[in-house]
Amino acid sequence: MTSSQAVVAPQIALKDPLAFLPHSSVTEHKRRGQVIYHQDQPSTSIHVVIEGRVKVSRMANDGRPTVVDIYRTNELFGESALLGLPQRSEQATALEDTWLTSWTAAEVEEIVLKRPMLAIALMQTLVQRTLEYGHRIESLAVDNTSRRLARTLIRLSARLGAPEPDGSRRIVGITHELLAQLAGTSREVVTHFMIKFRKQGYLRYSRQAIILFPGAFKGTVAID
Repeated sequence: MTSSQAVVAPQIALKDPLAFLPHSSVTEHKRRGQVIYHQDQPSTSIHVVIEGRVKVSRMANDGRPTVVDIYRTNELFGESALLGLPQRSEQATALEDTWLTSWTAAEVEEIVLKRPMLAIALMQTLVQRTLEYGHRIESLAVDNTSRRLARTLIRLSARLGAPEPDGSRRIVGITHELLAQLAGTSREVVTHFMIKFRKQGYLRYSRQAIILFPGAFKGTVAID
């Protein structure tokens, strides 16, 4: 079979788990910096962010945290609760004042029996995340630090950034320490490259926000 004859699989529309989860009356308010669950007290529920943002991280063998991802409004996290493992090297922390709604693993199982499409939606969500984690692991293995940081900034601007009138993307609440945990490096190294990126005209930043300019890093991600 030639390349022109290759069969292209049809794109499958992803289902939203929230469309199949019933409204939960349990709403939790977590203050900025408050730990939602941690490795010694693992989550027994999956959570959905109603308002705010949550950082989920895993602890490496050397005790340093690596950020798995940052979850925003209408995104679920804590899916490791479905495994029921007594110990998990995972921690969730509110990055700002955050409101959550939750369902225990047992409740999710009951809902799946009544609404089987929830299982498909959860499976699609988890597979999609697994693919994204795979790309990030590949980047950690092959990219230099500046490229990893550039990719991290691009991804954050797409996921969490607010559009500015000139086409820039404003990302708030992201510190150099948090960038280091996402990019797999140290805060000092992040500061070094952020200064360099600013001088090169890719972005500007302050304590309040990072502004990524339109087309930043396009075609030049492999910087040293």
